[in-house]
Amino acid sequence: MLLTAGCGAGAVQVPAPRPDAATARLCAGLRLPEKVHGQSRRDTEPESALTAAWGSPAIALRCGVPRPAALRPTDQLQQINGVSWFGQPADQPVTWTAMARQAYVEVTIPAKYAPPGDVLIELGEAIKSSIPVKPENQL
Repeated sequence: MLLTAGCGAGAVQVPAPRPDAATARLCAGLRLPEKVHGQSRRDTEPESALTAAWGSPAIALRCGVPRPAALRPTDQLQQINGVSWFGQPADQPVTWTAMARQAYVEVTIPAKYAPPGDVLIELGEAIKSSIPVKPENQL
């Protein structure tokens, strides 16, 4: 995911996903916190109900992304407070995707906010309460 931002000022560039209508409705119901890891929410560009960002460098969230292409059947998911996460540490920042939900939610976390589990715990609560679990045969 391409993510750019200046030093705290202005909107954060977070590409908006293009999910189907049912997924977009689920994502629209995602109630995100005003602060994550002590960082205030920021505007995203382009403006979209499917994206959010906090802090500088920005923690970025995109709801309604496709299933991660890098995910393999043998990959181990991280279980954090009832949410399964797939991490893609291509370098820094690390991108995590909430799996086994009716909408995939992607969170990109810069190294500044280590350990990433703290951020995932905070955002996981909103995901658990808003995005239903997929039936097991559809994981």
